[in-house]
Amino acid sequence: MADSMDGAYAGNAPLLPQAGWRRPAWVLAALLVVLALSQWPALRQAPLAKHLLTWSPALLLGMLANIQISVLAMLIGTLAGLVIGALQLSGLRVVRVLTHCYVQTFRNAPMLILIYFSTYVFPFEIHVGAHYVAFPDWLKVTLGLALPASANVAEIFRGAILSIPAAQWEAASSLAFRRTQLLRWIILPQCLRRMLPPWMNLYAGITMGTALASLVGVHDLLDTAQIASTTVNRVDFTVAIYFTTLLLFFVYCYPISRYTHYLERKYAFT
Repeated sequence: MADSMDGAYAGNAPLLPQAGWRRPAWVLAALLVVLALSQWPALRQAPLAKHLLTWSPALLLGMLANIQISVLAMLIGTLAGLVIGALQLSGLRVVRVLTHCYVQTFRNAPMLILIYFSTYVFPFEIHVGAHYVAFPDWLKVTLGLALPASANVAEIFRGAILSIPAAQWEAASSLAFRRTQLLRWIILPQCLRRMLPPWMNLYAGITMGTALASLVGVHDLLDTAQIASTTVNRVDFTVAIYFTTLLLFFVYCYPISRYTHYLERKYAFT
């Protein structure tokens, strides 16, 4: 009996630190919020807090620019990646080789190089009839980030397709399913569950990569922080403004990370 109880305890032991860790973390966060609210009147009178409050709307607008770039980059990258991932499974060797080269090139290229590449390859304006349409820098950065996104999505999609057991393909074929019905009702729903966690991890990585947009002249969160730091010209404010920048990225990306872990546990055996 003692041995069985020890074994049961050992088997359940990994669950206890997780449950015990989460609750104090939320309690600590709540206490910090209460403490900050209690000191709010005094903080409003402090010079550093006044500067932070003054620049807070601009920082939030800058963060919205980063979110806009990340969402569009993932949208373009996902659409392109699904097509490229399907082509990697083509029966034509030439198509497989070309798509494999695309995936390996842009999966292993630094984001900064791709951002500079897209900034200088694409024109500053497009000639449409008798008019010239500006090609903004933020759109170039979006396309630059869409390149690694598409390559990673293609690999995620290919891996999800190949992870489906061959017996399911054979069983569906024996039931006279057409290929479109097989993909729509059996294969793709399972692929979606397998793709969602790594896709969300990729989105969080692309979001953090948008911080490089300021290097090519895009007015985003980091660029706003640099302007604020130069304008106020105080060491304590510079530390505070960059800490706030870090905090904004953390607040946006951390829930994505937590939800990704939840989906990984949920779909672990599907």
